[in-house]
Amino acid sequence: MQAVILAAGRSTRCYPLTLTRPKPLLPLLGTTILGHTLGELKGLVDEVLIVVGYQAEAIRKAFGDEFEGMPIRYILQGEQKGTAHALQAARELIKDRFLVLGGDDVYFREDLKRCLEHQYCVLAAEHPHPEQFGVLKVQGDIVEDIIEKPEKAEGNLVGVSVYMFDRSIFDLQIELSSRGELELVDYIRLLPEVKWEKVQTKWLPISYPWNLLEANVSLLQEQEPSNQGRIEENVHLEGTVIVGKNTVIKSGTVITGPVYIGSDCIIGPNAYFRPDTIIGDHCQIGFGVEIVDSVLLDHVVCKHRSYIGHSVIGAQVNIGAGFITADFRADGSAHITQVNGKKVDTHREKLGCFLGDGVFTGIHTSMYPGRKVWPGLMTLPGEVLAKDKTV
Repeated sequence: MQAVILAAGRSTRCYPLTLTRPKPLLPLLGTTILGHTLGELKGLVDEVLIVVGYQAEAIRKAFGDEFEGMPIRYILQGEQKGTAHALQAARELIKDRFLVLGGDDVYFREDLKRCLEHQYCVLAAEHPHPEQFGVLKVQGDIVEDIIEKPEKAEGNLVGVSVYMFDRSIFDLQIELSSRGELELVDYIRLLPEVKWEKVQTKWLPISYPWNLLEANVSLLQEQEPSNQGRIEENVHLEGTVIVGKNTVIKSGTVITGPVYIGSDCIIGPNAYFRPDTIIGDHCQIGFGVEIVDSVLLDHVVCKHRSYIGHSVIGAQVNIGAGFITADFRADGSAHITQVNGKKVDTHREKLGCFLGDGVFTGIHTSMYPGRKVWPGLMTLPGEVLAKDKTV
């Protein structure tokens, strides 16, 4: 049995985070999205084929030729022309039955395992916003059709980009879709008796930057407390707190879990971490810094009196003193933000900011909710960002 992971796309909806890394390498509570998927596949399949394209070498470097003894081979998709085109790129290496997975969502072992019981299968889940995905039309346990991102969805059962196929699909002839792509759903329409299985564990789709925050928080809430670092006197810990190797929590710091702190960090003195905070490795968080419901990647420095809420901060970001993220609309409405030039409803009551890798903020920078800063850019002292900063 093989698994084919489709990991070639640019993931422009996740900018600025994916301007400097492919989405499968975004962090997920001490690992990456792709690292998590490989872990869930271990023992279910004999070999993994990863279709790569955008920043292919970064993925190769991250995992090499095997994952804990499970062989990995890579296929380069030179030009991205749809999910079926990506699968066709791996055709010569596919032996017989195989599982197809998206490379940038979070899946769990037991759900994948049930798909293996069928010749042809689609994994599906209910979602409150089905118009963002492919909506399934089913009759009993049979998939009749999948409608991609309909303007008005009939039902809330959506495909999660996991399929069970065999080599016979390559004998089927499909045409370019209205979007000018070769799409896996067109194979589904031609195959006889495609079954569907419903997600029983959980599925965490990561389409936008705030979805990365939600996925990390979802996993964090299932963890047990642990401490591999050093906690000084007069530190207050409450709830589930995870502290990585060689991390120091200095006096006066208050941490209300669930909170995850990586390795080799220096926290405090007198820092305040509120629930659903995830800190990467080699971070320095100093005096008077308050963080809540946020993900900080590796090597983030924020040493002086700042507030970070409901945000994702890229790697090697330096945050100047007095940095503030606004995260709540006065009218209580859900936040709207720009993605690829279009307004997107985040369906979130609270939303902070998204800083790309290597951003340097001047002192007293303030961010409107949902605003983004592209990698390597700087803000001026006292700057108020009411729009995304892309140049």
